[in-house]
Amino acid sequence: MDYSLFSPQINANMEAVIQGIHTLFSSLKNQTADRIEKLPQSGSDRVYFRIYAGTESFIATYNINQKETNTFIQFSRHFKKADLPVPEILGVNEDNTIYIQEDLGTESLLNQLEKHGHTDIPYQLFQKSLAALAQIQIKGDKGLDYNWCITAKEFGKQAILSDLLYFKYYFLDTLQLPYDKQAMLDDFEALSTYLTHTQYKYFMFRDFQSRNIIVKDGEVSFIDFQGGMKGALQYDVASLLWQAKAELSEEWKNSLLEYYMDQIDQLLKEPVDRITFVSQYNGYVLIRLLQVMGAYGFRGLFERKAHFLASIPLALRNLKFFIEHKRIGIITPEFDRVLKLVVADEMIARFEPPQANAQTPLVIQISSFSYKKGIPVDESENGGGFVFDMRGILNPGRFDDYKKLSGLDKPVQDFLEQRTKMNEFLNSVWDLIDITVEDYLKRDFKHLMINFGCTGGQHRSVYAAEQTARHLRNKYKVKVELQHTNRENWVK
Repeated sequence: MDYSLFSPQINANMEAVIQGIHTLFSSLKNQTADRIEKLPQSGSDRVYFRIYAGTESFIATYNINQKETNTFIQFSRHFKKADLPVPEILGVNEDNTIYIQEDLGTESLLNQLEKHGHTDIPYQLFQKSLAALAQIQIKGDKGLDYNWCITAKEFGKQAILSDLLYFKYYFLDTLQLPYDKQAMLDDFEALSTYLTHTQYKYFMFRDFQSRNIIVKDGEVSFIDFQGGMKGALQYDVASLLWQAKAELSEEWKNSLLEYYMDQIDQLLKEPVDRITFVSQYNGYVLIRLLQVMGAYGFRGLFERKAHFLASIPLALRNLKFFIEHKRIGIITPEFDRVLKLVVADEMIARFEPPQANAQTPLVIQISSFSYKKGIPVDESENGGGFVFDMRGILNPGRFDDYKKLSGLDKPVQDFLEQRTKMNEFLNSVWDLIDITVEDYLKRDFKHLMINFGCTGGQHRSVYAAEQTARHLRNKYKVKVELQHTNRENWVK
């Protein structure tokens, strides 16, 4: 991997990380890696790499948070010793910043759900995931040293209050709805106290969702459990079954919850009291939904990340369904009143973009172009539109590996996503053009032109045009005409 394209500071750090991975891998496997590929950044500060060596592949992780690294390694080794489905840790460097683990594969449970829809195959994988979850929660709890936890050892009252306040600060207060602050805090206190009093406390995954469940050859394994702690069994089940992105039906949620309780009955000394268990489960569903809303508020409303902003309406509808159909066994009057305001149709509409239909007149023309050939002319009645200069983004065409490729090719796309500030650039672009698109949709305008230019009109501008077309189609369902005006002159 060529890191000469980075700034000197980043370049030196990345070269050191790559060299550290090479050194650690060679010492563990007594062979040299053929290729080390940086994977797309996740929501955390951890940096992942895939190591290719012959017919095998492995995952390397770089993390300057040594305590978090140690937690993951200790948890993984403990669970692996108990024959639970987690990746094997192959080795870690001396300063606990790089570790190499088994590569479980690239398909997640969410991928399977998106591929097959709500059919028998994903349903059976959800069952397998819940059966394995019961094992890791109850068997994994035996002999686990909770002193390894990153922060709190237990998801108790303070942790529950923290999630409630996270929702309050980053989502509720942003909406500027009036409420009685003291009454709200009293309700938070009552709810956290109620949920703390459960007899079913074992290992709690903390972020048990379908993206963190890897599927390979019909079997499931778990990743990203370093945030785990002691906690209620119900929390992880709530996280999985009520994940907004999964959009599970009420029938699936209920039957899978029953299936999960059947599994833990086989592992516990006595069967659970299902009425009490489900009542508290509903409380943890609410906590999880609010924690997610807080995260979307922080990442979307504060950091202005398009993916999280787009997720808010789906999460609000998920919360709305819960409020209208479930009970948690405790009365929280002020909190209940405010939640009903949060999920009101007019509130959800604030976050839902307008959608085009077959009769919508607006057509958006998106073009990539080369500045050497000139900016495309808008020949529509109104003229104008947007022109974005991509030349401030590092050009893949400067490097031999990408010179004869274009922004349509995955290696170039990976380059731009992983080695440049393209994602930040496009998020800012979309913040601007979305305002105009929404206004034009409301006013029945017919035409908008958006141009992306770079030196050769082959790499950066092509990628930006393609991604922007995808963004607008997905978000607004609007008609888009996409053209790459300098295609005939691309270097081949």
